[in-house]
Amino acid sequence: MTVPERLRAAGLRPVWQALHERLSSGHQVSRVRVAGLETEQQAAVADLLGLDRYPGSTITIDVARLEGVLGGLDVRTVTEAIAGPLDDRRRRRADRQAERAALLDWFAAHPVVAAEPALLALSAVRAGRDLLEQALAVLAALPAAGRPLAAVAADVTGDPHALDEGTRLSSLVLKALSVLYDVPAPEGAQARRALWERAGVACDALSTTVLVAGLRPEGDSALARVLRIWDGRASVITLAQLTEPLTVRERDVWVVENPTVLALAQQRFGAGCPPMVCTSGWPNSAVVRLLRSLPGTRLRYHGDFDGEGLRIAAYTMAKTGAEPWRMSAADYLSALGDRPPSRLPPGRVTDAPWDPELAPAMRAHGLAIPEELVAGHLLDDL
Repeated sequence: MTVPERLRAAGLRPVWQALHERLSSGHQVSRVRVAGLETEQQAAVADLLGLDRYPGSTITIDVARLEGVLGGLDVRTVTEAIAGPLDDRRRRRADRQAERAALLDWFAAHPVVAAEPALLALSAVRAGRDLLEQALAVLAALPAAGRPLAAVAADVTGDPHALDEGTRLSSLVLKALSVLYDVPAPEGAQARRALWERAGVACDALSTTVLVAGLRPEGDSALARVLRIWDGRASVITLAQLTEPLTVRERDVWVVENPTVLALAQQRFGAGCPPMVCTSGWPNSAVVRLLRSLPGTRLRYHGDFDGEGLRIAAYTMAKTGAEPWRMSAADYLSALGDRPPSRLPPGRVTDAPWDPELAPAMRAHGLAIPEELVAGHLLDDL
């Protein structure tokens, strides 16, 4: 459709520019305000609209009236012909919001996030799906059992430099680790190295250890023979010693968060202590490797009833396949009646994937239950 030259007059340019801006919003437009008109432009507008005087530097034009003087042309067609294609910002915003909502739904349903709900905090990070998928794949591969960072990056992404300092993937994974461990985001190279080491990357295979009791594995490996010599007494195993699976006769292996519980079990059961593993807080590479190297056993996990305790429990279960042991909302509420009068706050409480009622109960009561306070019930189970 041809637009008459009279409508392309320089004096009318501000009108078409104002219309272009308003029509590109995606909203219905009935009026448009044109400001900053100089004398020649006022004359052109007055001539176009058939006004008996100049409108002044600012005029609000009724779009229906304007269309009535265009000789059968519609306003959108003329505006696009003179000022260029129209946008639809409203539709683009809606599309972006829909894409963001779909991304958040996918992220929340991802197996790594579903197993460790603390990672939902990353939904505030502006990152694309490809980057998030890579970050979650890295998190699934941790703890890294002492492997160098470049080796972890190569295993997960195929690029040994993907987790180099300063890359977007490295920054996102470190942010995720700080969220999981509930520590400030690392600032400086030393803090970043410490966080990687906490996740088992390039850790010392001799100083990274796990505390156990009651383990009497079968077989002729050096570790199996040594543990049998200790005859169920508390022992420390290094990451370097965990080179092959350990076969134990017992069906259940009991996993606790705090060394005090293991010490109490030793006092109560002595050489008859059932197989126990202590994570000593967040499980390191040695803990995870040991729990993964006990084929045919059922891992039963118990930890603190506080915010960090729930995150540790979720992490341990996700990494090792352990089952919750006395870690339900009912167990928490029961423990509240037995606890001493001290009032310990639970800190930041994230959801517990194994019991959706646990976290709300802890938030409602605002009290933590250290594992040591329910040790008697745990030992009764043993």
